[in-house]
Order: sequence, then structure tokens, then C-alpha cells
Amino acid sequence: MKLRTNLLLANLTGIGVLLIILFVSYSKMLLTIEQLYWLTSVTAGTGLLSFILQHLLTRPLEKSIARITQQTKKIAEGDFHTEVPSIGPLEYKILAQQFNEMSQKLKESFDNLYSSEAARRELIANVSHDLRTPLASIQSFVEALEDDVINDKETFQRYLHTIRLETRRLGGLIQDLFELSSMEAQGEIFDPQPYHTDELLISTLESFSLHLKEKQLKIEIEMPDRLPAANMVPAQIKRVLSNLLQNAIQYSPIGGKIILSAAEQDDSFLRISVIDEGEGIDEAELSRIFERFYRVDKSRSKSSGGAGLGLAIAKSIVQLHGGEIGVRSTTGSGSCFWFTLPVFTSRKSSSDQLHSSSVNTKL
Repeated sequence: MKLRTNLLLANLTGIGVLLIILFVSYSKMLLTIEQLYWLTSVTAGTGLLSFILQHLLTRPLEKSIARITQQTKKIAEGDFHTEVPSIGPLEYKILAQQFNEMSQKLKESFDNLYSSEAARRELIANVSHDLRTPLASIQSFVEALEDDVINDKETFQRYLHTIRLETRRLGGLIQDLFELSSMEAQGEIFDPQPYHTDELLISTLESFSLHLKEKQLKIEIEMPDRLPAANMVPAQIKRVLSNLLQNAIQYSPIGGKIILSAAEQDDSFLRISVIDEGEGIDEAELSRIFERFYRVDKSRSKSSGGAGLGLAIAKSIVQLHGGEIGVRSTTGSGSCFWFTLPVFTSRKSSSDQLHSSSVNTKL
């Protein structure tokens, strides 16, 4: 039975009981017939008017409930683009507002769920591709060696070398996946310490000296005379800087220039940037550049880069330190990858401050 019907029946029952009591009371008052008829008519008319008013006043309540019921059915069918109009009594306006908020949160939750499912499928596809490629290569070379189709020693050694490279590549991919999962699950002890940026830049550049020399790249380091120490885990931040520098070297033209800069930002963060003169990144790619397994190069060839985990790992490391990471790039004008680190706030003497001058170093 509908709510409105219940309300009308309750009202009608109350009016009926009241009329019976009044009629009995009138019969005990020793009234004349005319007076009895008159009072009875007025009382019956008042009861009828009350019933009509109750019928009209409950109609907005019924409409409000009907609207919420209709929108609820749409949500049950998977349509979250619904909104109940905020009309009717105050209680129903509040109910409509809460219903709309619930609908919006459900929509956001399902959108995130669909996005996560799409990302999961893409992740599985990318992992399958990057695992299958080296495995297929290893399998083919091993089968060739087992079938004794290789007679000369030089080809035999080349096959073994290729198997070793593919195995190392496969191990690196698995290690990257493990490291990324471990950081996101906070499975490692995080113990940041004060560390100076000049030491970080110099140690990282030493690791890439041969690569810089091969492409005849010029390195410029831009730093102020004094710079406070940053709060970091040096090995992890070196991994971030190494990844950004490796990408800059890879996409820089031969004889180009790479700029490494460090500066204080808002007295509480240090900002480290890696600027190259490469081809740049299309604007449509920038929003996804830090996603795991996402690569600007859609061919996913071995010669054009890794598995697409480097920037995702870098983002996780920087966020773990309480900083931010980002990129500015325009097609044809190079790229600027940057990240921030919190300044070490412990009181230190001025002799402990960084005193590196701006230099131009050519490697």
C-alpha cells in the first residue's frame, strides 16, 4: 500500500471516530431536530473539507517520493547521470540533496573502477609484451644451440651473448616491477638524511660520462653559490636523477646540450631540473608520461628505451620524499623534467651550506 493511501486512511479513520463522538455528544445535549441537523451538517462538512485538504497536501509528498524512486531505478540500471530536483518539504529537499551527493560519489567510484580496470588490462598487456619478447628470443637461440645448427665458434659465442643480454633485460624488468610494488606498498624502511645537491649531481654525472662522450653532449650545471641540504635517501634520489638524465641523453641530438639546475623554492623545497634539446613531447602525452608501462614510443622496440617503468618509479620515489615531479615540454623545443625535495630544516652552521658556483662543464 502506498504511503499516501496510508496517510489518507489514517486521516479518514480519525475523522470518522471524531464524527461518531460528536454525533453521540449532540444526541445527549437535548437539542432540537433543526439544531441537531445543523450541527451534524457542519461537522460532516468540516470532516469532508479536512479529508480534501489532506488529499491535496499529501500529493507533493507522493511526487517527491516518486522522483526519488525513479532515479533509484536508473542508478540500479547503471545510469549515474541522475539528479533529483530539490523541491517539496524541507525534509525531502534534504533527502534529495543527500541522494544527489550519494549518486555523485557512486559515479566517481564507478568511474575510478572502470579506469582501474582499463589500467589493469593495459598493465597485463604491457607486462605480457615485455616478458614475452625476451623469452621468445631466448627460446629461439636456445633451440638453435640445442639442434647443433651452429658450427662456428664466433656465431656460438654471439648467440650466448644475446641470451645473456636478454636474460639481463628480463631480470631488470622483474626488478623494476618488484621495486615499484615495494615502494607503493611501503615495504622498505624510509630513512631520509641531509644530503647536498652538488654531490648528487657530480656522482650521477660520473656514471654517465661515457654516454655523454659518445653523443658529444655538453653539460651545463646551474646552481646558486649557497644552497641548503635536502632531506633525502641519496641512493633513491640518484635513481630518479639517473632516469631523467638517461632520457635526456637518449633523446638529445648529437652535439646537443643538457642543463642540470638546482634552486631553492619557497624556502622549504629544492627544485632540480633536467633540460634537454630533444624533439619534445606532444601535449597529449604529458598527462600520462609518469604512468607505469606508458611510453611515448608506441613501437616499444628495444632500441628506443626500456619497459616504461623508469618515470613511474621516479614519481613514486619523489612522492615518498614528500616532493613533486613534473615535466614541461613542447614538440620541437626539448623537454624540462623537474622534481622537488624538502629542505633539511635542522640548524646548521653557514660552513655547511653549499658553495657551488654556476659552471659550464663539457664532457
